Amino acid sequence: MKTIKILLAAVVLPFLFSSCVTDVYVEEPYDDGSVSLPELMEGYDLWYVDYDRTIGNGDVPFLSRAFTISFLNGSLYANNNLVGIGTTGGGFGIKVGSYGYFPTTIRFFHDIYGVYDLEVYQTSANQVKLYSRSQNTTYFLVGYQRNTFDYDRVFYDNIHYFLQEYKAWEKVYTSHAGALNDFDNEHFIQFMAGGSDDTFRSSQDAPGTNVNNIYWDFTGQYGIFNTGSPYQKILTLNYDFWGNESFTLSVINDNRIRLYHNASGTTYELVGRGFIQYLRQSVQRSKTTTKKVS
Repeated sequence: MKTIKILLAAVVLPFLFSSCVTDVYVEEPYDDGSVSLPELMEGYDLWYVDYDRTIGNGDVPFLSRAFTISFLNGSLYANNNLVGIGTTGGGFGIKVGSYGYFPTTIRFFHDIYGVYDLEVYQTSANQVKLYSRSQNTTYFLVGYQRNTFDYDRVFYDNIHYFLQEYKAWEKVYTSHAGALNDFDNEHFIQFMAGGSDDTFRSSQDAPGTNVNNIYWDFTGQYGIFNTGSPYQKILTLNYDFWGNESFTLSVINDNRIRLYHNASGTTYELVGRGFIQYLRQSVQRSKTTTKKVS
C-alpha cells in the first residue's frame, strides 16, 4: 500500500505544481542574452510611442507628450512637435535629456520632468513595453529606422496637435469663387491645447494684429474627422449663433493650411503665427478620438 501511495504522489504532484506555477506567473523584465539592453534600444533610430495602447491611469509625462523618442549615445531625443517632424534634428527631434542603463531598467533624466526608472519588457524584435512601477502604467514602443518610418502618417493621424502648435492661424487668402458666408468675417482662429482637446476661439480683429493682442470674440467646439484621403480631413467649427461650419482641411506646408468651405465653395488659406516648440510640459496627448466620415 505504501508503494501505491508513493507512486500516486509522484504522478499527481507534478500536475499540481504545474498548476500553481501557471497561476502565479509574473512576466519578467528584459533579459535576453542574445542582445544587450543598450544594443536593443539603440539598434533602432526611433521608438514610436503607441499611446493608444497605454495601460494604466498614471503618467510618465515625457512619454505621453512625445510622438517618438530616440536613444543616441546617452542623449535622449524626442519628437514632441508635428511642425518640422521628419526634419528637426535630422528626424530625431530635439534633445530632452539623458539616460543610463541597468540590467533590466532604463533610468531617464529628463530636462523638465526629472528622473524616471522604467522597466523594459521586449515583446517582439522591434517592440518593447516600458513599465513605470511608481505610476503603475505601461507604454508600448515600436522601433523603426528613419528611412522606413512614416512621418506623414504620424502627422495626419495627429493633425489636431499640429493645429495647436501655433498661438493663432491668420487668414491670408480668400478665393473669389464661392458664395458669401459668415466665415468671411473671421480673421484669426486658435485651436486650444489641453482640456478636452476640442476648443477653438475666433476673432474678427484686423489682419496683421499681433497674436498677443488679439481679442477673441467667440469660443466654441471643433472636430476633425477622417475622409477617404489620408491627406485631407474634415474640420467642423461649431458657432452657436449660426451653426456648424464644415471645411475640407488640407496642409500646404508646416506653416500654411487650406480650408475649403464645403457649403459655399470658398477657399481660404491660413498661416500659423507664434510657433510653440514643446518640451510638451503643458500638453498631454489623448487617446485617438477622430471619426471616419463615410
